[in-house]
Amino acid sequence: MSKSAPIVAELGRPETPEETAARKAEFSKNYRASQNFRNLIAALLVTLAVVAVVIFAVPRGERASETKIDVSAIAADVETTMGSPAVVPELDDFWRVNAAELQGGATVVWNITVAPAAENERGFIRIAQAFDDDSSWAPQMLNGTAATDTTRIGGLEWDVYSLGRDTEDNVSYAIGTQAGDDYILLYGSRSADSTAELAESLVPQINVIAEAS
Repeated sequence: MSKSAPIVAELGRPETPEETAARKAEFSKNYRASQNFRNLIAALLVTLAVVAVVIFAVPRGERASETKIDVSAIAADVETTMGSPAVVPELDDFWRVNAAELQGGATVVWNITVAPAAENERGFIRIAQAFDDDSSWAPQMLNGTAATDTTRIGGLEWDVYSLGRDTEDNVSYAIGTQAGDDYILLYGSRSADSTAELAESLVPQINVIAEAS
């Protein structure tokens, strides 16, 4: 004996096969929609969690720390390599060191690049110590420009090189002086006064280099 179909309260009679199929299809549709909504909410919560980590875990309003170059340590290696003193600028808070390296070639050069630490200050100065060479070496660093004048800074006579601002590496001014067997050249894009101030701070070391030659 076959089992009769249940009476549906809303209809007051058993469902037809078509109505049963339609009801199940509607249920499946609503279920899938609810699952998609839950997945959307879950994805949104994960995204908000990631954003919260970025906002609260990462320090805000602070500049990324810069690797500090230990000029004294590098200079000690230079002195060991060259067997003679190397200039080491004693910089105040105005300056930061961007590079310090011993460069080989026909003339070996101890080169230090400094720039203002403040973001509102522009320009740079390279401090170059050319071992066992003289002023004839300087034009190689200055696009062939020879000294045009001299000036006295810290009791020493310095050659003056004026290049303008049309050089490829933006070098506009340079001064240099002999330190015993070596030649010290300061060149870059800072003003003559700024360059002279840095040069004066190097004079005690330049005297030591001259005496050691």
